[in-house]
Amino acid sequence: MFKIILFFILFEFAFSLDATMKIVKNKSNLPTISVVSVNDSIKDRSIDTKLLKLIQKDLQVSGHFNDSSITIETEFTQIPKYKILRNNGIDLYLVLQVKKDTKNRYIINTKLYDVNTNNIVLNKSYATSAYERYPFLAHKIAIDVNKYLKAPSIGWMDKFVIFSRYLDSKTSEIVISDYTLTYQKVVVKGGLNIFPKWASSEQNAFYYTSYKGLVPTLMKQNLYTNKLEIILKSDGMIICSDVSDDGKKLVLTMAPNSQPDIYIYDTESRIKTRITKYSGIDVGGSFVENDTKIVFVSDRLKYPNIFAKKIGQNGVERMIYHGKNNSQATTSDDYIVYSSRETDNEFGSNVFNLYLISTKSDYVRRLTTNGRNQFPKFSSDGESLLFIKSTNKSYLGIIRINYNKSFLFPLKSGKLQSIDW
Repeated sequence: MFKIILFFILFEFAFSLDATMKIVKNKSNLPTISVVSVNDSIKDRSIDTKLLKLIQKDLQVSGHFNDSSITIETEFTQIPKYKILRNNGIDLYLVLQVKKDTKNRYIINTKLYDVNTNNIVLNKSYATSAYERYPFLAHKIAIDVNKYLKAPSIGWMDKFVIFSRYLDSKTSEIVISDYTLTYQKVVVKGGLNIFPKWASSEQNAFYYTSYKGLVPTLMKQNLYTNKLEIILKSDGMIICSDVSDDGKKLVLTMAPNSQPDIYIYDTESRIKTRITKYSGIDVGGSFVENDTKIVFVSDRLKYPNIFAKKIGQNGVERMIYHGKNNSQATTSDDYIVYSSRETDNEFGSNVFNLYLISTKSDYVRRLTTNGRNQFPKFSSDGESLLFIKSTNKSYLGIIRINYNKSFLFPLKSGKLQSIDW
């Protein structure tokens, strides 16, 4: 176990030296985990199977485990046969038991064994009264298993994803889900509702643009009380593309005079400040460098590209010197990921790839290689990236930036319009 922990300490040290460093993990250094379910006390085994598969997927996405294809059954109350597990190359053994209590709640009992030390290292129960919320129980279990290793956090797995889903040309709805799209709940429906954005890291409210009336309107809705608040209206367009860390300032794209510009809106004073005054198109602003600078998309070069402007200053800085159609940027600390159209890409025409750059250096790294990859969004810790991949259907994509891994989760109905987490 000491070798596993030491590996992660060394990894975190390397990452702290340069967050853009391309790190490829050696699978032989990762612990092999076997996840089994021993449920015989519940009639509906569907949650049993789904829960097990989702935990295995979470551990795979984390990048911190090798999944064992060997299943060694045991009884939940019995100590596992450590020698057999070791002979099969298993380091960690996770046992699940699903039950229903007298209140009709699902109870998931878990035991995690460290095979190398012959010890039980996690003995915990998780509960939900709603069957459809079982994905979040799976994520919580994976997060706790990951914590035992003292590996880099995967706490983002327990966060809601919010997205807009097109149903037809004039109808879309706002949906919250887990990152795998297994759990989904519609929170806004009726009319055209697009560009949802969480109001804070607590995820208890969100902004979105409504086209129900004659004038585009920025709305704020509480997720738990459904309380609605009209924030602003603007002819042409109004979109909230980012929220400051303290939740008090919004980055808006507005076009009151038919020309879109970037504004900052103070939610306490209700004063909006125009940041860009270019005669062309400025859209999609995001805070960067501790909310002191705005990164945005502009056609100042007669094609879309990424620029930055210090708040309160006049100068505009070009950020991207690669590609001729760069758009949809997202930021985390000093890093930017943007979508670039590459018509002549070797993998086919009309390809939109994602690239990572640093505002402190000339480092550029391509994150995708084919398809239409758009609407990138950093996770709260900056180590993962959410994006939309479009082929003949919509996919929610996850890129584990420091692990060179990516995963796709299909949307079963409708088309993804925009996302946030």
